[in-house]
Amino acid sequence: MATTKPAPQATDETPGNEPTKPASGDGPAWSPGDGPESSSADGPEDGRHLNPPLLLTLLLLTAVMLQDPIRAALSAPVMQSWMTVFVAVMVQALPFLVLGVLLSAAISVFVPPSFFARALPKRPALAVPVAGAAGAVLPGCECASVPVAGALVRRGVTPAAALAFLLSAPAINPIVLTATAVAFPGDPEMVLARFVASLLVACAMGWLWHRLGRTDWLRPPARTTDENQGKGAAFWGSVRHDVMHAGGFLVVGAMAAATLKAVVPAEWLQAAAGNPVLSVLALAALAVLLSICSEADAFVAASLTQFSLTARLTFLVVGPMIDLKLFAMQAGTFGRAFALRFAPATFALAVVVSALTGTVLL
Repeated sequence: MATTKPAPQATDETPGNEPTKPASGDGPAWSPGDGPESSSADGPEDGRHLNPPLLLTLLLLTAVMLQDPIRAALSAPVMQSWMTVFVAVMVQALPFLVLGVLLSAAISVFVPPSFFARALPKRPALAVPVAGAAGAVLPGCECASVPVAGALVRRGVTPAAALAFLLSAPAINPIVLTATAVAFPGDPEMVLARFVASLLVACAMGWLWHRLGRTDWLRPPARTTDENQGKGAAFWGSVRHDVMHAGGFLVVGAMAAATLKAVVPAEWLQAAAGNPVLSVLALAALAVLLSICSEADAFVAASLTQFSLTARLTFLVVGPMIDLKLFAMQAGTFGRAFALRFAPATFALAVVVSALTGTVLL
């Protein structure tokens, strides 16, 4: 009688696969981690990320559905005043912001840092005013001056001169002074006062660092630029970064100026503006908090008509030298020990010098 051999148990021994346990074994043929619902560990995590286009679409749909309440809110007199000031500041400031960013990117990409080292005098006491005056011919905002100053220090420029350039370049360059003249058409002396006060503070801080500064406070990181990146790519990358960075702070500054004009009770502003000392200190603190780009801050200052020209001059001198973003950038470029000493000294000196300059020239 013919006998048949029992069929062998099916096992999955195809190349690249591990054998699985038979269904009749002691353990299950699959584990919860082997199922299709957990085949991709990254799938659920990827679904949690926000999709910017989807988020924008949802915001637009929400605005469309709520257009009647939004329209009613915007038609209120307070919002009409707020929007008028906000749009006015933005329209006036944007051309100068864009032009300043373009020139700043061109200088940072196409002018080698070694040029400044060769152009400055060897003696620190003489290099400080030369570096401070160099800011008058090199357009750029404070966002660009900090990395440029760090590059100068790494290439052997005396720190006192590099710090004088760091403070003067964002405050007295042609773009900033032209914007100031446009923002204050009836007060041309504001341009001279801003130039004089900012240059005095920059040189004084440079000399102060030369006399009292210590090398262990100044620790710039050993960074090098990407030599493989083309000039064009580096230029447009710098432009995109600066436009987004400075433009965001400009929007915040314009919103704050509009809020002060439209929402804050006039009696409060008049009370602060009526006291000479309090008005100067209030706008100095406001400059630190708003962190507006120097190419656009003149238009925000011009909108604060309740305050005296001297108080608004303090706003224009303090802002490009020390604010929240500059403190973070200085700490990251030169070290926290440096920023904790340099920033308060700069703030105090800028307030005193701008108040004295305003008293004399304005």
